[in-house]
Amino acid sequence: MELNGNQIDLDTLQRVANGNEAATLSSDARGRMAASRAAVEQIVAEGRTVYGVNTGFGKLSDIHIEPSQLQQLQLNLVRSHACGIGNPLSIPETRAMMLLRANVLSLGFSGARPEVAELLLAMLEKGITPIVPERGSVGASGDLAPLAHLALALIGEGDVIFEGIETSSRWALERCGLTPLVLEVKEGLALLNGTQAMGAVGGLAIARSMDFVDTANVAGAMSLEALMGTPAAFDPRIHEGRPHPGQIEVAAQLCRLMEGSEIRESHRTGDPRVQDAYCLRCMPQVHGAVKDALRHAREVVERESASATDNPLVFVETGEVISGGNFHGAPLAYVFDYAAIALCDLGAMIERRIDRLVNPDLNEGLPPFLAPHAGVSSGMMMAQVTAAAVLNECRVLAHPASSDNTPTSGGKEDHVSMGMTAALKLRRMVDNLEILVAIELMAAAQGLEYRKPLRPAPRIQSAHDSVRMIVTALEEDRPLGGEIERLAAAVRAGLFLSGQT
Repeated sequence: MELNGNQIDLDTLQRVANGNEAATLSSDARGRMAASRAAVEQIVAEGRTVYGVNTGFGKLSDIHIEPSQLQQLQLNLVRSHACGIGNPLSIPETRAMMLLRANVLSLGFSGARPEVAELLLAMLEKGITPIVPERGSVGASGDLAPLAHLALALIGEGDVIFEGIETSSRWALERCGLTPLVLEVKEGLALLNGTQAMGAVGGLAIARSMDFVDTANVAGAMSLEALMGTPAAFDPRIHEGRPHPGQIEVAAQLCRLMEGSEIRESHRTGDPRVQDAYCLRCMPQVHGAVKDALRHAREVVERESASATDNPLVFVETGEVISGGNFHGAPLAYVFDYAAIALCDLGAMIERRIDRLVNPDLNEGLPPFLAPHAGVSSGMMMAQVTAAAVLNECRVLAHPASSDNTPTSGGKEDHVSMGMTAALKLRRMVDNLEILVAIELMAAAQGLEYRKPLRPAPRIQSAHDSVRMIVTALEEDRPLGGEIERLAAAVRAGLFLSGQT
């Protein structure tokens, strides 16, 4: 792709993050960055006082810096702010952050030389991935600590992953024929101010979530078949009367999934059941609302990918440099919290279907806990217990990070977004939802074993066969934890999406 400051859609972000697409800086972007840089150099030459150019930072912004110390100012900024702790971001998350940061610089509001963005893109191309601790950002002046660790790698002082090993960035850069960056005036600040860490972590989590909901539809339809439910509630006429896009889309998908079901045909006439439980009947309303929430989050993330999130911003036309607050992470923090709340509710619905499959008081026609020899065998009793434990964690993660505020920087940054916390817990929420839907797939597939010789709908049979590639039918008790995790990995890989949507 050619980077020009335009919006980066989540599909593209994923491809670059996973190393499946390269990026170069467009000539237009290079021209804008050069003009912005010239404006900064003119300010220095004229001796004007401008925040971040020749002043201290945050609470220290009223301290004027002498010309002889301006380069040291930028270097000290990067070193001092590289204060992150905890596990490193994954390689895809860090690569996504690098792409997003380069794109923001390419807008030409940062005052950084084109060489800064080009080095980021060259590191992406060569597979040099900075080690960025995931904790330490409050998302106020942007993701200061994570972006400082990114910048530290650019100047040859940080550590990176290169060719599968952890090494110094200077060694990796030199091995690839790249020169570590020497920061000029304002370039340290241009690299640190922004929302690209939370945007990368949360954006990739949203992308995973979008695929996940379709898998949840497959698992829900399989549960409906195993429980001999009715797809009547998915009639398009019902959903046209309440035209939420996600609801209509999910209802149509569920109808397609159920086409040609022998199980459904076996009880179409004379079935005393008029309505199924909400966790089955209301899948379009709940799964669809989750889709709509995720779409809104995706729109915000993609808009942010092409937003100038520095401070101050350089306006070439007038030569002005104006301080503002575009680095504040509130827009992303809110939608990540919103997405987490929606996904938590989806998880609650999945857990209710799991319980309905195993609960002897609810799973009419199926053995207690789907056990082949109930009593002697416990079957999938503990699988539902595991689901309950995971759901409990989801409910904790659904608490909005953005509702908190802890002032920083001596009270100068007196309202912070906590957007990085929102992104990290959203990522954990998606991990948990993949486990929950894996348990549902396992239980629903086992339920279908007891409906033989009747066959489910062809698409559901295909999903059942995919489960059986990983987990064999339960014929006697065995440890299920490893099988759940393998199924969750298959969900993450999109195994259950092919031919289903």
